[in-house]
Order: sequence, then structure tokens, then C-alpha cells
Amino acid sequence: MKFPQPLYTRLFYSFILVVGLIWIWYSAVPANMVTNGEIPAPQTGFLAPDFTLKTLDGQTIQLSALKGKIVLVNLWASWCPPCKAEMPAIEHVYQTYKNKGFVALGVDSTIQDTPVNVTSFVKDTNLSFPILLDENGLATRLYNIQSLPTSFFVGPDGIIRDVVIGGPMSEAYLQSQVEKMLKEVH
Repeated sequence: MKFPQPLYTRLFYSFILVVGLIWIWYSAVPANMVTNGEIPAPQTGFLAPDFTLKTLDGQTIQLSALKGKIVLVNLWASWCPPCKAEMPAIEHVYQTYKNKGFVALGVDSTIQDTPVNVTSFVKDTNLSFPILLDENGLATRLYNIQSLPTSFFVGPDGIIRDVVIGGPMSEAYLQSQVEKMLKEVH
């Protein structure tokens, strides 16, 4: 035999339900507060941390100024064998796509290297893309670099599309990543 619930029990449960709905509505994050990945973090799907570094010839390059372009941020050092091994592939892909909106930035971890060694390596390998000097370790810290080389493929919106830790990256891989991201621009 089933007994009807007393009125006060039904009112109590109704009150709990209403309070719960009010709490859900009140604690919801407003749509304009969602970042859609636009918090700087060195991970796929997040905004690439911004930096401003000098090139070997003293010019200044700021990553955020390159929005609208496809950017490869490659952190490396001249003493690192995999770093040196992937540089010809990066150079070739840079030469192939630089007029289509691709920029390669070779960020030398100068806190672990010397500008003299970097300059010598760049001359010996005929690199033409910008080589930046991370003299105080800013980019190394911002990107939480644990090993070299480490590369970040940054889309035209400044969001990191892919991260490659270690190397060397093949030319075919570099080319496929750049072509995939260039489709976003064109």
C-alpha cells in the first residue's frame, strides 16, 4: 500500500530543486568570460606566449606582431645535434612558403649557447630565416623548454596548433604542417 507524501515533504523537495536551479544559474561562467584557448600557455590549443627578442643583426621581433601569419617557433642551440640536423629542412620549407605567409623563427637558447657559435652555425648552413637570441632565457621559460629542439607551430590567430619535442623534424612533416595551416589563411 502506497502512502501519499505529506505536503511539507513535497514543499521541502520543491524548495531544494528551486535553490539548486538558482545556484546553477548564478554560478555559471558568463559566455564573455570563456577564453577559447586565449590564455598564453605552451600547449596545443592555447595562445602562444608572446616574446620580444633580438636577431643576430640587432633587429627586434615580437611574436604577437606576426599574427595573421603561420609561424614556426623553433627553440634550439648550436651544440645540439638534432637541432643542427633539422635546420636544412626548416630552411627549405621557409624558402618554399615564406611568400605565402609562413615565418620560421629560430630561437637560440643563448643562455646555453654563445652568439659567436650561433653566428658561425648560421653562416655555415646559410640560414636565411630570422635567428633570435634568447639571451636571458625569457622564451625558454615562457615555453617551459625541457629539451632541445622544441618546436611550436602557431596558427594565424596566435594559437598553437602543434608542439614537437625533440627532433630532428623531417622536411615532409614540416611541409605538411605548414600546408595544413596555410589553408586557414587562404
